[in-house]
Amino acid sequence: MSSGGNGVSPVKRKIIITCEHGGNHIPRAYRRFFKESVTLLGSHRGYDAGALGLARRLVSEIEAELYLSSVSRLLVDLNRSPGSRNLFSHITRGMDLVTKKKILNDYYFPYRNGVESVVAHAVKKNMQVLHVSVHSFTPVLDGSERTADVGLLYDPSRTGEKNFCARWRDEILSQCPDLVVRSNYPYRGTTDGMTSYLRKKHDGDLYRGIELEMNQKHLVNASRFNNDVTRGVVRSLCSVLCGARR
Repeated sequence: MSSGGNGVSPVKRKIIITCEHGGNHIPRAYRRFFKESVTLLGSHRGYDAGALGLARRLVSEIEAELYLSSVSRLLVDLNRSPGSRNLFSHITRGMDLVTKKKILNDYYFPYRNGVESVVAHAVKKNMQVLHVSVHSFTPVLDGSERTADVGLLYDPSRTGEKNFCARWRDEILSQCPDLVVRSNYPYRGTTDGMTSYLRKKHDGDLYRGIELEMNQKHLVNASRFNNDVTRGVVRSLCSVLCGARR
């Protein structure tokens, strides 16, 4: 686990925005495996609808670097750790080892290693990294309605992440008081993902990994209210970051 090294508190912050499930693209070489899965590719199982647009809006408003992928999670899930049983979907899990290795080398490792390298480089320079991984969730799953508009996922044992999300939640509600904002919903912030993987490598004072989960009903249906919601979430992060610099 990394640390500040010399005990000096970090004086600079680096912000990165990632979007692991930004699209449902299947490279030409593998499309024959998905001929019967067109509907599935267009569903929440194929990608996080609207997440990439939200990530780009965040980057347009704050000083941050964006790392994204438009390859479908049904080919390989970039938000799963190496060796995870959910790394490959039911469609690709049965492929031969040579094919799966090529998928990993062409799509998985370049993305994962790129993000990991940027974080490690910043931490080595004693910078504090704020990593916001942007996702969206389907409003209804298996017949049950999700009971939130926004979810902020973090590790409750990391005080920095917990406090940051508390401030972010308050700021979202000040911008959009009618929203329901929940902590560690619709998933726990400690389950396997890009942020939880990086937490194992870096000290909590230097790395803060937050997952932003937006209800897709606010991202895929254009309306004045939904546009205001998205704008409010983006502005809320700007406000929290500006407050942290004071």
